[in-house]
Amino acid sequence: MKKFKSIIYLMALVLLPMIAQAQQFDGEFIKPRNGKFLLQNATVVTVTKGNIQNGSVLIVNGKIEAVGTNIPAGDAEVIDCTGQFIYPGLFDGGGRLGLVEVNSVPETQDFSEIGNVTPNMQALVAVNPNSEAIPVTRVSGVTTTLANPSGGIFPGTAALINLNGYTPDQMYAGFKGIILNFPTSARRSTWDRRSEEEVKKDAERAQKNLNDIWERAVKYQSMKAAKAELDYYPEMEQLAKAVTGELPLLVEVNAASDIEVAIKWIQDKGVKAILTGVAEGWRVADKIAASGLPVITGPMLSIPTRQSDRYDAAYTNPGKMAKAGVKVVIRSNDAENTRNLPFNAGFAAAYGMGKEEALKAVTINAAEVFGIADRRGSIEAGKDATLFVSSGDPFETRTQIIHVFIDGYRVPMSNRHIKLYQEFLERSPGLEK
Repeated sequence: MKKFKSIIYLMALVLLPMIAQAQQFDGEFIKPRNGKFLLQNATVVTVTKGNIQNGSVLIVNGKIEAVGTNIPAGDAEVIDCTGQFIYPGLFDGGGRLGLVEVNSVPETQDFSEIGNVTPNMQALVAVNPNSEAIPVTRVSGVTTTLANPSGGIFPGTAALINLNGYTPDQMYAGFKGIILNFPTSARRSTWDRRSEEEVKKDAERAQKNLNDIWERAVKYQSMKAAKAELDYYPEMEQLAKAVTGELPLLVEVNAASDIEVAIKWIQDKGVKAILTGVAEGWRVADKIAASGLPVITGPMLSIPTRQSDRYDAAYTNPGKMAKAGVKVVIRSNDAENTRNLPFNAGFAAAYGMGKEEALKAVTINAAEVFGIADRRGSIEAGKDATLFVSSGDPFETRTQIIHVFIDGYRVPMSNRHIKLYQEFLERSPGLEK
């Protein structure tokens, strides 16, 4: 009976989004639709080339064909944006959106595999395009996210996805990276009762294990380059791509002392890498900057890592790193509430990073770190038409997101939350019956 209920529940999760797509939303279109659009009379926040007052953006065949003023509409559908703002779509630098439906229900989780070394496990394959959390997220202006697997030392390969599409391949945004959970020498929590000697020995064993795995990958790659006959070894086949630099390592590390060790390890191995997490990056910001490694950090909406730290340690972390010269990207590191990414960036802006740098951290910086800045991250002619129209600053809670475009598709501003709100706003029959 319990198994039958689980099957019914999973069927409902699959069917509900389809039912929702079949419904009319407030007289608007019900599916993402492509076309030729002219957004006009707005303040265009290009990110890289300043703001354009009373500006227009022409979208044709999924691309931004023109940006400026007095752009002729031709046969384009005109959308008047008077008093509104046009921003590039926001990037979330890491989370589990699409890999989790309900965090408290194990049957809806697909972000962790059995085993300590599973770099060959592809997050993209596990992404659920029909997740209810996706439309909830994209109406907040978040259009692109990094889907992260977790668990083990090499838990899998993360994938950048657009929040529109019927299949994972359609959603793929052009970046993958192998996650490395770097060994830590810090205590696990305030309840960690190990002695200093035990902590040290455990850290040394974990570091040796990492080096052994890496040496195995290096040997595998050298044998592969020599065209030796190799047995099927998918873990090393994938990890060898990090050895050659075909794929970067996303090195998850947080404690200040571990960050220093990780930087040295990356430099010694000569790998292409991105530091992620980096909760205590502010303590060693100068060393991170000197290494030239980019950072994906977050969430900002969290408590300090040490009881002795100021209450705002997490809020000020990205700003301090950015001021030291580190290229910073912000992430929500969430699954059900990736929609809160703008507010993570807002906290960073308010606590020292500044609005301009915080906006870059979720737009052009992310595009550069993910290697797709020629297509994303700013509003420029020739780039993908992934952008949104808002009533004001997207980092402020009072701002309304009015239109969203992903790869030129105008996305319906509808989701389960909005429909429930509308349903109960004017109940019929009302409470009097």
